[in-house]
Parts: sequence; structure tokens; C-alpha cells
Amino acid sequence: MASTPIDNSAFVPTASVGPQEPKRSFLFRFFQKHRHALNDWMAGFSRIPNSPVMDPRAFEWTAELSRHADVIREEAMAIYRHRDAIPPLKELSPDHHGIATDDSWRSFFLIGYGQRIAENIARAPRTTALVERIPGLNSAFFSILAPGAVIPRHRGVTKAFITAHLGLKVPRDAANCTMEVDDQRVQWREGEWVVFDDTYEHEVWNNTGETRIILLCQVARPLRMPGSWLARAIMAYVRASPFVRDATRNLVGWEEAFKRAEGNVPVAGRGQACGQG
Repeated sequence: MASTPIDNSAFVPTASVGPQEPKRSFLFRFFQKHRHALNDWMAGFSRIPNSPVMDPRAFEWTAELSRHADVIREEAMAIYRHRDAIPPLKELSPDHHGIATDDSWRSFFLIGYGQRIAENIARAPRTTALVERIPGLNSAFFSILAPGAVIPRHRGVTKAFITAHLGLKVPRDAANCTMEVDDQRVQWREGEWVVFDDTYEHEVWNNTGETRIILLCQVARPLRMPGSWLARAIMAYVRASPFVRDATRNLVGWEEAFKRAEGNVPVAGRGQACGQG
């Protein structure tokens, strides 16, 4: 499955390419230029291994959420019944155009970059109560990958975060629904966690006829000072950035579409139901 890496991120957007590219701030351009050096420096203060994949047992909060995986799965599957009204990532975040090119990757946000999505939380209150116990939680959402979907090889931007996946609905042919992080192949199992550092190149593919659903959590990396100071500055910048504001605004139209789906009203095209054009 090797392919050309794409420098993209689930946390900090890379600059778009094309005539409509927005003007980026000096801080954004500085971070883009020096991110690898900053990550190397930050890694020196990490309280956890600087490895592509980490042992979930190293994090106290993983065990509790695993014990409640059935509750989380129940809420996720109730939401998934209205799958066509769950926004594709490319509609929420055009900055992800390099890795989300169609509707095969959908994301149902409960918490995004520190912002609580009240309407969605009301549809998964028990899951939200559980994830809010995670120290340093930045984002939590249900990530849905359709049959045949591929997320091409890419890498995140900052070591300020780690990424954790809790398997909720995993295809029976698990060997063909998997992720490769650096040179390590990992597979999801229902009720179990995969924890990894997304600044390593990674790709995902679902070469099965079934949908994969996980709970994806973005969590602050445990760091010693002064690395923790830089991480907090990055988190504050991301949360205040136009990238997050635009994504939150894009959720508004999709909320209307989801309400219509819950009322058994057919979901119209995005231009009608979701204001996406």
C-alpha cells in the first residue's frame, strides 16, 4: 500500500493550494517552516515513548473507556443509522483535501478542538461523559470509514497531541481493514484501543465490504517543561484559528440535515440541506 506521503494533519491544517488559498498568518507560516525542528525539540521532553505506536495500558483512562465500549458502541450505531446526514470530513475541513477526497470518510464530532458540539453531545451523552474524563482531551468524534475507502499516506504536524482509536465496529475481515504507522501494521479490535503518534507517516485502508467505526480521541501528549509550554501555545493557536472557526460553521448546515434524517425526512443534496453548495 506504499504511496507518496502527504504532509497533512488531523490537528493543524496545511496550506491549501490554488487560487483561493487564504492568506496565512506569520505564526502559521513560521510553524509550517520549522515544525520538524520543533517536534524534535518537543520529543526530548516527552513523558511517554517517542515511538510510532504506544501501549494503551500506559494511559490510565483507556481501561475505563474500554469497559464501557458497549455503551459507546450503542450510541455510535444509533447515530450511524442516519449515515447520509453525517458530514464527510472534506465538507467540514477543506484543508484536508489531500486525504479526504470523497464521502467515504465521515466524522461525527462531539468535541472538536476544545469546542463542545451541544447538539451532537445530546445524541451521545454517555460517550461524552466518558471522554470528558480523559486528561488533556482536545477532540473526540466517531470516525466512519466506508467499504473500500483508503486514507492515503500522510503525517500530522505536531507532537503536542497523540491519537487514540477505540474500535467500535470492526469488519470481520480485520486483516483487510487496517492502518500502517511508520513501518508498523496495526489492526482495530472491538473494545480495544490503538494509540499512536500521527507525526509518523501513516495510512488507512478498508478493503472489505463492511463499514469501520471507531471513537477517535486527540489527547495532549504528556510533556515536561518547557516542552509543555510550547504544546499549550500550539493548542491555543489551533483552537483560535480560522481553521477551527470555519469547521464549526460548516457543522451548522449538517445539523439541519441530521434533524431531518431523524424525522424520517429524506436528506436532500448538500446544497439544499446543508448549505454546502
